[in-house]
Amino acid sequence: MISLKERQKETIKAMLSLGGSQKHDPKADSPTWKVLVFDKYGQNIVSPIVNVPELRDLGVTLHLPLHSDRDSVPDAPAVYFVMPTPANVARICQDFRNQVYDSYHLNFISPVSRDQIEELAGAAIEAGSAAQVGKVFDQYLNFISLEKDLFLMRQQDREEVSYLALNKPTVTDTEVMAIVNSIVDSLFSVFVTLGAVPIIRCPRGNAAEMVSEELDKKLRENLRNASTSLFNPELAFSRGRMSFQRPLLVVLDRGIDLATSLHHTWTYQALVHDLLDFKLNRVTIKEAEAAGAGAKDKMKSYEVDVDSKFWHAHKGSPFPTVAEAVQNELDQYRASEEEVKRLKGVMGLEDSASDAEISVALSENTAKLTSAVSSLPELLERKKMIDMHTNIATALLEEIKGRKLDFFFEMEEKIMAKSSLDKPLLDIISDPETGSCADKLRLFLIHYLVSPDMSSSDLEKYVKALQEAGADTAAVDYLKKWKIYQKMSSAEPGSRSSGGTTAMRMFSKLMTTGSKFVMEGVKNLVIGERHLPVTRVVDALMEAKGTPEVENYRYFDPKLLRTTETAAPKNASTFSEALVFVVGGGNLIEYLNLSSYAKKQPSGKKTITYGATEMPTPAEFIEQLARLGRIDAS
Repeated sequence: MISLKERQKETIKAMLSLGGSQKHDPKADSPTWKVLVFDKYGQNIVSPIVNVPELRDLGVTLHLPLHSDRDSVPDAPAVYFVMPTPANVARICQDFRNQVYDSYHLNFISPVSRDQIEELAGAAIEAGSAAQVGKVFDQYLNFISLEKDLFLMRQQDREEVSYLALNKPTVTDTEVMAIVNSIVDSLFSVFVTLGAVPIIRCPRGNAAEMVSEELDKKLRENLRNASTSLFNPELAFSRGRMSFQRPLLVVLDRGIDLATSLHHTWTYQALVHDLLDFKLNRVTIKEAEAAGAGAKDKMKSYEVDVDSKFWHAHKGSPFPTVAEAVQNELDQYRASEEEVKRLKGVMGLEDSASDAEISVALSENTAKLTSAVSSLPELLERKKMIDMHTNIATALLEEIKGRKLDFFFEMEEKIMAKSSLDKPLLDIISDPETGSCADKLRLFLIHYLVSPDMSSSDLEKYVKALQEAGADTAAVDYLKKWKIYQKMSSAEPGSRSSGGTTAMRMFSKLMTTGSKFVMEGVKNLVIGERHLPVTRVVDALMEAKGTPEVENYRYFDPKLLRTTETAAPKNASTFSEALVFVVGGGNLIEYLNLSSYAKKQPSGKKTITYGATEMPTPAEFIEQLARLGRIDAS
C-alpha cells in the first residue's frame, strides 16, 4: 500500500518536472534545468521528503525563498511552490514586472482564490509576461510528511493552531472558526493526495467535532459534482492517486490524554524530540571543539534518514538498546574497513609456488578486492550514519545523566500504572539533588492528572514545594480548572490503569562493559507493552467494538446524500487502514504506541497514519499550559 508520504513525494516530483499533477516518469529524458522558489510553508513541506541530490536529479539548480533578494535568471524556468497569501501573490506579480525568469510555473499549496488569479493575470498582462506563465495549479499539499505514517499540519506559524490558541479563554468564535477551517484545509489536502474519501469518527463537544463537521461538509461539496470532483475516478487516476479502499479518519482532541504529552520517555525518537533540537527530521546538537576548560561549543546539524533500516528498527527502542546497536554497527564497519585494508596488499606466496597456484591466488584476491572497493561508497555512507547516531546518542546520554531522566521516566510509569513509589513524591520534589525543577514539575503534573482526588491542602503543599524548587506553577493553576471542567473523577484522560492494562515491569542493569557509551548510573529500563488512551480508541473504532469509550462517537460518511445524526451503523465494518489526527498537538509517544499496535496485528492487518496540528516538545506544551494559567489568573 502506498503511503501518504510516498504520494506526496510523487506529486512534488511531478511538479518539479514541470508536469503539474501528472505522475513523474523517472525514465524520462534529462530534466530541464530550473529554479525552485518557495515560501516557508513550501520549504517545510519539501525539505523532509526531497533532499538536495534528488532536487538536482530533477533539474533544480537553485532553490530560493520567495521573499529573498533573488537575481534575475532570464534563461531558466521557475517553479513556484507557495501558499496563496496576499504577500506571496504580490511578490509573484513583482517578479512578472521585473522579468526575473524565462517562464513561471505557479503551484499553490492550497487553492488560490479567484480574486488572486485575477490579480496575477492582470500583473502578467501589464508586464507583457502572460505568455510566460506556463501553468497554475492548486496542489492540495498543505501538510508535512515526516515519515511514511507520520504527518503534521504545519511547522510555520504553528502556534496559531496550538492547544493554547484553541483553549485560551479570550478566543473568539471567529478565531476558533479560522483555526478549524485551517485544519480542515490541511486534512482535505491529505485525502485529495490519497485519492480516498474517509469515514470520519470523532468525540462530541470539542474542537475535534467542529473539525469533523466542517471536513464532512467540504468533502460533500466537492463530491456533489462528479465531473469536477477531485475524487472523480478519472481525475484521480490521472493524478496517480486513486484508492479503492476507504480509510477511517479518527479526529481527536488533545484533551483525551494530556499526561502523555508531558511524559518523560525512554525511546530513541521521542528522546531526540524531547531533549534535542529536532525539527522536520533535522537534529541539531552541540559539539565541543576542544576538551578541557575554556572549550567552546559549536552547533552541528544532521539530516536524519527516516527511511534507513537503522532508524526504522530502533526509533521506538529503549535508549540503552540503541546505544548497543550503534556500537554493533561501528564494530561491523571497522571489520569491513580492516578487510579492505588487508586486501589492498598482495598476499605473500612462497617462491616454490607454481604458476597455476600464483594465478589462482591472484585471481581470487583480485575478485575480493574488486568487491571490497566497489562497496566503499556504501561503507562511507554507513560510517556517516554511524557517526551521526553516535553523536546523537552521546548528546542524549549527557542529558539523561545530568537530569536523571531514567529515574523520572520510571517514577512516571509507576504513577500512570497506579503502582507504589519507592519514595514519596513530595520528598522527590523537595530533594535538591534529584533532577531539575522543570522535570519535577512534569512529574507532578502527571501525578495530578491521573489522581482522581487531591485535597486543596495537599495541592498547596506540592505547589509550595515546586515553587521552592524554582518551578513556575502556572500550569498547575490551569490544570486545576481543567480537571473541574473534565470531571476527572468519572473519566480520567491521563489514566493508564483502565482498559485491562497491567502494571509495568521494570528491570535495572548495567550496559555491556564493551559498549562505547558509559551507561553506569543509567538504568536499562525494559518498556512494557500497553495501549495508551488514543490507541484504545483507535482499536475500538477500527474493530467496530462497542466499548464505553467510543459509544457516543459521531459518525460521518461524506458519500451519503444526506447528513445523518446517527451513531455508527449496527453492522459497521472493520477497517484495515486508519488516519488518526489530534487537534491541539500530538506527541511521538502516542505515534510509536500506535505504530507498535499496528505492527503486532496478524500479517500486517492494519495500517495507521498519525497526524496532528503540531508536535510540541513537553517543555513547549507545559509553557502553553502555563500561559493558559496566567491568562486565567489575570
